[in-house]
Amino acid sequence: MSSLTILVGAVTPRTLSSKDISLDKCLTTKQVSKFTYVHTPKINFPHQELEAKENPASFGRREAIGCGFLLGLGKVLLQPLPAAAEVTPCEFTTAPSGLAFCDKVVGSGPEAEKGQLIKAHYVGKLESGKVFDSSYNRGKPLTFRIGVGEVIKGWDEGILGGDGVPAMLPGKRVLKLPPELGYGARGAGCRGGSCIIPPNSVLLFDVEFIGKA
Repeated sequence: MSSLTILVGAVTPRTLSSKDISLDKCLTTKQVSKFTYVHTPKINFPHQELEAKENPASFGRREAIGCGFLLGLGKVLLQPLPAAAEVTPCEFTTAPSGLAFCDKVVGSGPEAEKGQLIKAHYVGKLESGKVFDSSYNRGKPLTFRIGVGEVIKGWDEGILGGDGVPAMLPGKRVLKLPPELGYGARGAGCRGGSCIIPPNSVLLFDVEFIGKA
């Protein structure tokens, strides 16, 4: 864990149309199995009308399978593409302490209890959006005891709950911390007059509460 953790201390697609799929070579007046398919005068795929009449004459099994595959493939390729999912912006609720939160994913597991050892992933960002730390990049969630001062105040309140803040269930929540619930006037990661987290910074944390450690 670095000193910056919250612990204290292509190809263009081509649009396919029905003109690209010709069934003239598959179904004209040729006989398929024991049926003869007659069309008048031409099949307009995919809304063709076929009239079947019994006929014991034989048409190659391979040809019949190939035509059936072409029909199915054409229907799939001509289906409209699904619309892209819209991303809903996070609407924050601000508690009396100044902590703002927004639940993105609410699970069904138990909430954390004070003093309990829990695990959580997180991404920490400045108000500008610049990422200063991420447990995902380390490939391991943060393990700590909640509610006993092992993490900054905004985390204890944001996960355990408080006045105007419901306790967090396993899932994902965005926390927006005022400086007094983060690193305050001292900042963090300071060296040679430069700080990775400047003094009096508002911080944003994407928190994924996994559960009990």
